Amino acid sequence: MADRVLRVGIIGQGRSGRNIHAEFLKNQKDKFEIVAVSDFLKDRCERAEREYGCKSYQDYREMINDKSLNLDFVVNSSFSHLHAPISKEIMLAGLNVLSEKPFGKTADDIRELIGVSKTTGRLLAVYQQSRFAPYYRKINEVILSGVLGNIKMVKVAFNGFSRRYDWQTLQCFNAGGLYNTGPHPLDQVLGFIGRDIMPDVWCRMAVVNCKGDAEDFCKLLLSYPGRPVIDLEVCSNTNFSPYTYHVYGTYGSLMGSMTHLDWKYYIPSEAPEVTLTREPLPGPSYCSDKLVFHEGHWDVSDADKDLFNSMAYRFYSNLYDAITKGAALAVTPEQVLQQIAIIEECHRQNPLPRKF
Repeated sequence: MADRVLRVGIIGQGRSGRNIHAEFLKNQKDKFEIVAVSDFLKDRCERAEREYGCKSYQDYREMINDKSLNLDFVVNSSFSHLHAPISKEIMLAGLNVLSEKPFGKTADDIRELIGVSKTTGRLLAVYQQSRFAPYYRKINEVILSGVLGNIKMVKVAFNGFSRRYDWQTLQCFNAGGLYNTGPHPLDQVLGFIGRDIMPDVWCRMAVVNCKGDAEDFCKLLLSYPGRPVIDLEVCSNTNFSPYTYHVYGTYGSLMGSMTHLDWKYYIPSEAPEVTLTREPLPGPSYCSDKLVFHEGHWDVSDADKDLFNSMAYRFYSNLYDAITKGAALAVTPEQVLQQIAIIEECHRQNPLPRKF
């Protein structure tokens, strides 16, 4: 049994607020209790009251200022363009906040939120749960083992084929593929190039299939001296290999998906010595290097096959410890600031026309 049950308020009862956060939290009764939700749609409020036995508010300000609720933290699952201003309001109301991604639109948005967190003493967290993905943790384990050697490049594709037509296609809602889907793989790959630097950014964006004016095609390259090159795609116009990882090392490489990974490598001490030769090779021959490659394989465990719940459990366990025991957040606002600065630079390089 946990030390105490945290009282939670949730802003928004759309896909994130209800299907991600509430659906997880309602089954974690030893640590969390949903005591209030807010949504400007009345039927969603009524549904939440029935499903969670909580209070509801059509105005989130009424919820965060209702002292009788004794909220321990508020999940901010509002529209994307409201994440930063509402998170600020929550902290100024004296409450801890867990913001959905994207954390904000600009790096200055995040710097302001970090400042408010320090001034008010309220905890500021961001729901970047993909940091806890089982495949990502395994890739890091393989890289850190050293068997692949010095990592030169990591290629990641979070792609698919779709013709989206909701508010997540509108620039005025701070939407688009990189702000919406992008925070997941971008948070992961920044762990490879380093969370301590601002990398060089090259990006190309386009509107391809969606009905709005925000990008649904994004190709992003990140580089920094002495660090691996990052090649990231978030595109809605390919039918093949929607979620893939490819790691290029000096001794070998890794490739795979969210459920299966393969890696091959040679061990330098086992490799035959080769020397540079300027003379033509004898006969109609080519370079021959008789390397013995070792292989590794990984399949997601049965316990982690429900990816959403697997990541949510680890993330929320860390958040619980941060609130109740003062533990350090695994995903800090300063780390997500780096991510938003990169996304902001991508949009600076690709000023798409605003149509709505």
